Amino acid sequence: MDVTELTFETEVIERSLSVPVVVDFWADWCGPCKALTPVLEREVAARASRVALTKVDVDANPRLAQHYDVRGIPAVKAFRNGEVVDEFVGAQPPQSVAAFLDGLIGPADEAVDATSEADEPEDEPAGPSMLETLQETGEFPQILGPLAEDDHERAMEWLLGELEGADADTRDRIREIMVGLFSELGVEHPASVHYRRRLAAQIY
Repeated sequence: MDVTELTFETEVIERSLSVPVVVDFWADWCGPCKALTPVLEREVAARASRVALTKVDVDANPRLAQHYDVRGIPAVKAFRNGEVVDEFVGAQPPQSVAAFLDGLIGPADEAVDATSEADEPEDEPAGPSMLETLQETGEFPQILGPLAEDDHERAMEWLLGELEGADADTRDRIREIMVGLFSELGVEHPASVHYRRRLAAQIY
């Protein structure tokens, strides 16, 4: 959806009170913008109604670009509760865009049909915690102690340290575990915000 200075308040700020809204600041003359747009559209579509995607033409809406300090394009900013909670600049590969969205809402494969979810009994037990999952799989025993002590920060710090030099499968698994930890803490928890940005920076 294309938004303008007139519709931004309704389509982005107000809408972000109920669902995260990703804004793609772009321009028609920008080659990297045209490369990024289909990637964004595909990854957002994979997450169904859990996130909304909008586009702002910076040439047609210079005041919006100035207000949100857009200095280079494409510039992608994620809004939640009316505020920018995450962002990146420049064209990114699909896996990086996926990591950005996962950090905002959780992995695409965890999407739940809203109708089915509403029909579930309210007292149905939640799924296993990340600690329980890792205890079962035997993965990353180094973080079991910190997680057992609810020291998520120490666990995520260790995971970030393992990213460098890791193979693609291990990097993907570390990202999945960290996204799971973000969900357990709550996406707006200070530790989630801090480590989501660090995770995105290392993956990008």
